[in-house]
Amino acid sequence: MMPANAVQDYARALALRSPSSYRVGPFTVRHDPGWELKYANYAIPDRGAEPTVDDVAALVDAFGKHGRLPRLEFLPAWAPAVEPALLAAGFTVENRAPLLACAPDDLRTPNPVDGLRIATPVTGAEFTDAARVQHQGFGGEGEPEAGMAQWLRDAAAGDGVAALAVLDGAPAGAGGCSPAIDGLSELAGLAVAARFRRRGIGAALSAWLTQRAFDQGCRTVWLEPGGPDVERVYAGIGYRRIGEKLNISLVPEPGPA
Repeated sequence: MMPANAVQDYARALALRSPSSYRVGPFTVRHDPGWELKYANYAIPDRGAEPTVDDVAALVDAFGKHGRLPRLEFLPAWAPAVEPALLAAGFTVENRAPLLACAPDDLRTPNPVDGLRIATPVTGAEFTDAARVQHQGFGGEGEPEAGMAQWLRDAAAGDGVAALAVLDGAPAGAGGCSPAIDGLSELAGLAVAARFRRRGIGAALSAWLTQRAFDQGCRTVWLEPGGPDVERVYAGIGYRRIGEKLNISLVPEPGPA
């Protein structure tokens, strides 16, 4: 199984490919101008970074100027000095999330779901349906931001993968894999519509996305599960833990009542 640091290399390289990413001191910031979701906007420290107080202040200021929550995602062992510097500046640990990975020989076929159809979105309506499933699956209300559908479009048009699952004529699930770099891809944004949960759709969709990534030449697909129950779903199709990632942010202080 690949080392966890390969995930950090991948995430940083992918962020640097984006024309909207930017640098602040020893940090690379992944910024999505069309999508305010915190998981789409975060900083990654350079390997072995030792940020100063001024570096952290500049990072917080940059996030504020871009209208985003100051937030970082990284492996603690990648840059051990970063977490103490952030905590000293008032950042709060959101969680320490497991990292899972799957290689082609490890992927298992889940139980079939009668009537389920999974395919790459093609029409504008299909991309909107997929984005809406993701948005509502992540707890959002109303319609998704444009950046959510655009992420799926970019994945489908490039070296990544996008998927929409349909059951009983209705959008039931959606997700994607980011473009591959050096044989590595991330499975992200997987969501199942509330009324279709606990029917095996998440496992079927995850396996479909993972296999498509392998078919396109990936050697390993990695992901960050949303919780223990979700981790068990991924474990059931062959994903295994390879490390732990720190998610940490600076929550704004409440204003006056």
